[in-house]
Amino acid sequence: MSAEPEARMEMVLRRASQGDQRAFAEIVREHQGMVFSIGWHFFADRALAEDLAQEVFLQLYQGLPAIQSTSHLTHWLRRTAVHRCIDHSRRKNFRRESPLEEMQEIATGTAPADSFLHERLRQTVAQLPEKQRMVVLLRYQEELGPGEIAELLNMPVNTVKSTLHRALEELRGKLTRKLKEARYAIF
Repeated sequence: MSAEPEARMEMVLRRASQGDQRAFAEIVREHQGMVFSIGWHFFADRALAEDLAQEVFLQLYQGLPAIQSTSHLTHWLRRTAVHRCIDHSRRKNFRRESPLEEMQEIATGTAPADSFLHERLRQTVAQLPEKQRMVVLLRYQEELGPGEIAELLNMPVNTVKSTLHRALEELRGKLTRKLKEARYAIF
């Protein structure tokens, strides 16, 4: 964010902290895509992602005076969304097992080069344990570095790196098996 929009958002944040409903609505509009994206990619369920976003923004509204800056706001929203996903997964023992072909896809600007491989990858990522799934999501969907992920998840950087490595190894193995099965099923 450049200096001018950053200063403008700081002003919006101050106004929202003082109870300005329009300013809070602007904060929600500005950040709802990021919060929803984390929930959508973690759960692969639009309704759960929407519920998560609503919970996160309600929690933000209640704790808004404690937010110190726009960078703190972004960090807080990401961290809260991540922990809400993991907590919900543990509380409900959530495992998404339904085929991705039955789920609605969020519209994206470009179609994947290989839709078959893309669907297999999404299905396989959804089967990872919640910590591994969240690390993969934050690294490749949210494009965060290991240090940022470590801070969000309260983990040492080396734990993030090893978790990411294990997740990628597991994905590689599962995808290789699935692609071989699909190849043999076709021929």
